[in-house]
Amino acid sequence: MRTMVSCIFRGLAVLLLAGAAQAAPFAYITELTSGTVTVIDTATNTTVASVPVGGAPFAAAVNPTGAFAYVANAATNDVSVLSTATNTVVATIPVGASPQGIAVNAAGTRVYVANTGGSSISVIDAATNTVIATIVVGASPVGVVVNASGTRLYVAEAGGNSVSVIDTATNTVVASVAVGATPIGIDLTPAGTFVYVTNSAANSVSVIDTATNTVTATIPVGASPVGVRVSPAGTVAYVANSASNNVSAIDTATNTVTATIATGVDPLGVDFLPSGARAYVTNAVDDTVSVIDVATSTVVATLPAATTPVSLGRFIGGAPLATVAVSPVPTLSEWALVLLGLLLAGVGARGVRRSRAG
Repeated sequence: MRTMVSCIFRGLAVLLLAGAAQAAPFAYITELTSGTVTVIDTATNTTVASVPVGGAPFAAAVNPTGAFAYVANAATNDVSVLSTATNTVVATIPVGASPQGIAVNAAGTRVYVANTGGSSISVIDAATNTVIATIVVGASPVGVVVNASGTRLYVAEAGGNSVSVIDTATNTVVASVAVGATPIGIDLTPAGTFVYVTNSAANSVSVIDTATNTVTATIPVGASPVGVRVSPAGTVAYVANSASNNVSAIDTATNTVTATIATGVDPLGVDFLPSGARAYVTNAVDDTVSVIDVATSTVVATLPAATTPVSLGRFIGGAPLATVAVSPVPTLSEWALVLLGLLLAGVGARGVRRSRAG
């Protein structure tokens, strides 16, 4: 019995490890000048691939499963679809003029692309990699973000000083919210209750209440803010200030800046690890990526990039392991019940043997 239980425990450990097998999150850094995407393994902070894409890749978004990364190429008016298992382009999708923003819904079924030169949003069916709708919005849309339920899309319109709210069921604009001058970056709190928008020409961030589609706060930040990202826990928003070479950390409970973190030159994109422990910031002028420890608000590593890294959007995600097939594993509580039954059966059998021996 002891041998059997030992084997069961060993097998359980192996199965649990297999069930948890997952690649560390990867950062997909769009390199504007070289037309490539640099893939960084965030577990080791090393570059593991450089993938040629379209011209002037500006923004990137990883789908929820981590199987694909979508890249908006501003110069070639298309979207590259990267297989994260092989780090190769598996599809190229024509969109509107000068796409500079991109987002994927939580279901992974739709990809939304902001065509900055065409003042429109391309809606891509992720199953077929085809454009199924084009939505006219305000002037020069850049940042886009979709809520967790997939029902609303928010678009920062740099030329209109506004944010369009789109009903994704009908692909129509249902509201337009006036914000500060030249809004570029945009993100949502995890609950979808507030939108944070960088106003690049106003050196501020507008906070929009999604229940009323009104601005409830305007937060002064650094010079020429571009990218913005709310942490997975929703407690802090990081803002990349391109002209002051730093990141503003905003406490979302009070909407005040609680830390200012020096980065490289011309920080543009920012994203968090899924754990929220670290943030990655692209520095376009000195071709680096700053890694920030969120707990201490300090840069703990500076990584080399290629040429002019940008990566607006949610550019960090896990990649599936191509060589490991993981089958569904029972939960720990289910295994505990199985083991308990086996152990009780063993105890009962020993008791019967002892009574017979006596």
